[in-house]
Amino acid sequence: MIVVTGGAGFIGSNIVAALSDRGEADIVVCDWLDDGDKWRNLAHHEVADIILPDELFAFLDARGDEVDAIVHMGAVSSTTERDVDLIVDSNIRLTLDLWNWCSVRDKRLIFASSAATYGDGEQGFDDDGSPAALAQLRPLNPYGWSKHFVDRRIARQVSRGAATPPQWAGLKFFNVYGPNEYHKEDMRSVAHKSFPAARDGLAATLFKSHREGYADGGQLRDFVYVRDCADVVLWLLDNPGVSGLYNLGTGQARSFADLIGAVYQALGAAPKIDYVDMPEEIRDRYQYFTQASMDRLRAAGYDRPFTSLEDGITDYVQNYLTRPDPFR
Repeated sequence: MIVVTGGAGFIGSNIVAALSDRGEADIVVCDWLDDGDKWRNLAHHEVADIILPDELFAFLDARGDEVDAIVHMGAVSSTTERDVDLIVDSNIRLTLDLWNWCSVRDKRLIFASSAATYGDGEQGFDDDGSPAALAQLRPLNPYGWSKHFVDRRIARQVSRGAATPPQWAGLKFFNVYGPNEYHKEDMRSVAHKSFPAARDGLAATLFKSHREGYADGGQLRDFVYVRDCADVVLWLLDNPGVSGLYNLGTGQARSFADLIGAVYQALGAAPKIDYVDMPEEIRDRYQYFTQASMDRLRAAGYDRPFTSLEDGITDYVQNYLTRPDPFR
């Protein structure tokens, strides 16, 4: 049995899809479905059970012997969330409780960290998981801090030789885009936000640059297709000897203008972009550049290529966003 927390969410549901596609029979999803269309993220795939997050540990205690691994993607993922108590409860407390449960029960744990832990990128984007290296990072928002808190706590536990799960892996996701992100509202990728305008022949909107050296639309991100993220998780499940904290991007930064251009190109149209001022309240917390160093994951043995921005956007637009049923 594989338990996927946040399994009806964006990355989580793509992991469920990948597990289902390869024939995993006992996939248990832990998530809130609420009253929207989030259920549709799971509708194409066989799932053994769905449990609510507040029932998770009762379920694990009752059926823990059946669990092979927990893939923990559940979190408050909004970078603009200001309720820090909620973030602590959902992102820190739950992850550390799962870490402790897996350590005691000898179960594997793969969990989501984030590139938001790198803050403004001044210290670079090397996924050195040592306590000393992590101490140099300065996240810019409560979400990034919560992920960094967990990374640091786990690094300290490992350095002390404390009990750990038999396999553990934290994944620092960079800018993920792709199917099943539709419920994320303002946290959707720019690719999805720009699609309606591109489809209708209108101009997409991007922020102007407010930093010397970056053109309007020239802000850079490491955009990674969600299918690649799911592939890395499945590879980790297939390689139980691999543990550590790893970046999950492509290793290549591309501009937002490139991203928008790829959306229009996938629709057979020339790009149209309107540039607007960035809100003042986020200017001092805005990342102008992210690019994952992928050397550690490669050194661990992951050798599959990552999808190019153009190929990923083409697949997303043509095989999902333009279809009557855009869900994976």
